[in-house]
Amino acid sequence: MTDQPIGIHHVTAITDDAMRNYKFFTEVLGMRLVKKTVNQDDIHTYHTFFADDEGSPGTDMTFFDFPGIPQGVRGTNSISRVGFRVPDDAALEYYLDRFKKNDVKNEGIRTLFGKKALPFEEADGQRYQLFSDENNEGVASGKPWKEGPVPADKAIYGLGPVEITVSYFDEFKQILFDVYGMRLNQETEDVALIETGEGGNGGQVILRKDTGKAGMEGYGQVHHVSFRVKDHEAIKQWENKYDEMGLRHSGLVDRFYFEALYTRIGNILVELSTDGPGFMGDEPYETLGESLSLPPFLEPQRDYIESQIKPFDTTRS
Repeated sequence: MTDQPIGIHHVTAITDDAMRNYKFFTEVLGMRLVKKTVNQDDIHTYHTFFADDEGSPGTDMTFFDFPGIPQGVRGTNSISRVGFRVPDDAALEYYLDRFKKNDVKNEGIRTLFGKKALPFEEADGQRYQLFSDENNEGVASGKPWKEGPVPADKAIYGLGPVEITVSYFDEFKQILFDVYGMRLNQETEDVALIETGEGGNGGQVILRKDTGKAGMEGYGQVHHVSFRVKDHEAIKQWENKYDEMGLRHSGLVDRFYFEALYTRIGNILVELSTDGPGFMGDEPYETLGESLSLPPFLEPQRDYIESQIKPFDTTRS
């Protein structure tokens, strides 16, 4: 029997400018670049990972860099907003002031499902929101970036609830229950808060119903969401479960930093990822993300890869 996913593992979005995106995440949001590598399915493009101090599972927001790609179109049947966790309500006030100073578009602090949140946008239109962990219980957070520009008691230290908007609301909700063993926390008209594992901000999905125009993939949009499973044995059990249920899937994919398994639920690409090995095995802690990191199977192609991608400086040490 498969266990339900532990929580959110990572979210991957699309940018058209890796350097602009890097500066926003490190200098404004205060998240650490823990890995600068390439998209293993398209080695001509970057894949960057922003996370907590050590790249802990459940903390990383990742980006495919596709220069020249058209801007995405917001709409239904998409992953519509990504959440991040901060320690308390005071941290939201800190970021609200920080956003004002850095001209970051935001909607002000509001209450969502009984917790304080701060929705905001990146320059390319990618949508996020900060969630306060004040009074939160459930999936443990990560560790604030020690050398980051945001004080440790205010800093982002994990992924928060991920918002998914679909036209097939009831069907998608039932799949989350029946396939992944998730459970309903709260529900209002056309919006449901669904959780997995120990729950709380690190294990929740906000599911919204919208029967309007469908979104289109491009920069400023999310590519996929991944949920955490413990290890190789656990993800293998999920592969078997997908087979038994007749769900089409990718088969196990070794990403070197974790193992992955992909399936599509309607229009939404859902990944399961193992908690390890993680991002600390091939670079020193002090210089994580400063050099181009390649998994062993791509290392023989390093010279070619470096000739194809546009360098950008991420040195901080």
